[in-house]
Order: sequence, then C-alpha cells, then structure tokens
Amino acid sequence: MLGEFKTGERCSCFLTNQIAKRIANIRLTRRMGNFGKVEEVVMCIELPLFIDYLKESKNASASTVSSYQRDLKKLDKYLADHGIDDVQSVTATNLNSYVLYLEKQGLSTATVSRNVASMKAFFHYACRQHTIETDPTESIKAPHIEKKVPGILSMEETVRLLEQPSGDTPKALRDRAMLELLYATGVRVTELISLKLSDIHMAMNYIVCRDGDKERVIPFGENAKGALDRYLKNGREGLLKGQESEYLFINCSGKMMSRQGFWKLVKQYAAKAGISCDITPHTLRHSFAAHLVQNGADLKSVQEMLGHSDIATTQVYLNMNVERVRSVYREAHPRR
Repeated sequence: MLGEFKTGERCSCFLTNQIAKRIANIRLTRRMGNFGKVEEVVMCIELPLFIDYLKESKNASASTVSSYQRDLKKLDKYLADHGIDDVQSVTATNLNSYVLYLEKQGLSTATVSRNVASMKAFFHYACRQHTIETDPTESIKAPHIEKKVPGILSMEETVRLLEQPSGDTPKALRDRAMLELLYATGVRVTELISLKLSDIHMAMNYIVCRDGDKERVIPFGENAKGALDRYLKNGREGLLKGQESEYLFINCSGKMMSRQGFWKLVKQYAAKAGISCDITPHTLRHSFAAHLVQNGADLKSVQEMLGHSDIATTQVYLNMNVERVRSVYREAHPRR
C-alpha cells in the first residue's frame, strides 16, 4: 500500500537522506521474503513518516500515536491479506469492508470509531503528501457513539476508598499516597505511575505532569501532601531495598509500578471499602472532575487540569452536575 515515492517531488520535511535509503531497502525486502513470498507489509514506508508527522507536526500525545500505529498495522495486514499491496490501489470499498470486518469481530463502537479516525488521518496525510491522488476515506463514516455518562463515586465512597490502605508498612504508605494523589489531581493512571521525583514540588503543593512534549501543572491539597510526605520519608526507601530509581512510585521489587499492578490494588481496596460498582483507576479521575464541578469549579480550569484538548470532552461533567441539580429539585421541591 505504499505508492512509489519520487525523489524531489513534494519531499516531506521528514524524509531525510537516511530515510530515503531505508525506503530503498524496504522496497526490496517487502517484495521478497526469505522464500520469495510477498511479505505482509503494505504501509511500511508511509506509516513511519506518518508517525513522525503526528509526533513532530501535530504534537500528538504518546497514547494517541500508539493507538494510531496499532490500528494502522491491523489495517495494513488486512489489506495485504486481501491482495492489496499499493497505496494507490486502496478504494473506499476496501475500507468499508474493513470497517464491517471490525464490527463482525465484536469490537466496541468506540474501538471501531477510533480505527476509522486512524485510517482517515493516515489517508488524509498521504493525500496531502501527493502519495495518492484522492482520499478513499472521504465517504467512510464512523459508527455513531452514544456518549455514556462516566461512572463516579460519591464523596462518602471516595473517602472510604482512600482510607483503605492502613498501617505504616512501605506498601500501605505507597498505596495511600497513590490513591490520594490520583484523586487530588485527576491524572491518568499512566501519568501517575510515570511521575518522577523531580515532578513533585512539595513546598508549593503541585506536580508537573508530562504527556510526550506536553506538560501541565496540577495542584494538590493537604491530604495528598501528607500521604506523599509519609511515603517519601518512611515508605519509599523500604521498597527500594538499596536500589535507585527516578520514579516516585515503585513496586515491591524496587521497579516502576505497572498499570496492571495499580489496577489490581484499586480493585482490592474498593472491595474492602464495600463499593459494589465496577471501579477502575479512571473512576477516580472522573470523580475528581465531577466533584470539582459540583463544588463550583469553572469548566476551563477543570479542562486544564485533566489535560483535555477540547473543552467539549470536559462538558460531560457539567451535564452531570445539571442532572444532579434537577434530581435534587425533583425530590425536594414541594410543587415538583
């Protein structure tokens, strides 16, 4: 699926001499595998350039880049399996068939929609670079996603959850600090476990959260500060066991915490707290935002703390608050 790149014609700013040499090698190896078979690589030239474009020109987050790359590699394999090996041969029919294929796999509407967004971004880029003459995704429609109201905890449930890690063991101190900081800042779980010691500013009560080249400053309150202080003074060294690490939160082996490890901790503490609803680390992020809005925080500030690029994404928490007020009115007003 790679069309022929002609040297000197509308050369992308990312196409250095080194990449040009790599392209020549790819053209050779993609045609002949170890036994003379065509390899399943359709977008092997344009895809790396597109990923560079996302990172350098669009300043896309690391999670966005990873999702697009994963989606496009799956599309690449599908097209190769169906005998398409040139970018200019791809049609809207091919891509519509792929969307139907994804739906038949039982993937969620959100996942299918993201795959459509990935292919649209890629082919739009290829068209702009004159790799293809027309964009085959112009008529492709993503399935309609019905926006779900995110699940949140009540204030009482939140307090119960945060108080579950008890005792003065290094693990308990770490777990309490992680839960308190997660609820205090609303960061994503990946951002939480990626925090480094240098990102924590205890004197001024804020953290610096990074996502690729982007960074944002998020304040935290006294409860989170107290939990962090106890963990740093009495817990972290016990987990390190003489090792060194730049990361703030580490596991019992002295290594960086994993997403899966923290997810399991949240599940365990939720069960201990008697919280029956399905809860994930992201539930605390939603609860952070919803509770701020319920208590009068302006939407723009919440958007900045959450790191949303579009305020429409943050709007859902305002809608939740409006619905809560309506519910209170219906229950309490004498002439409802």
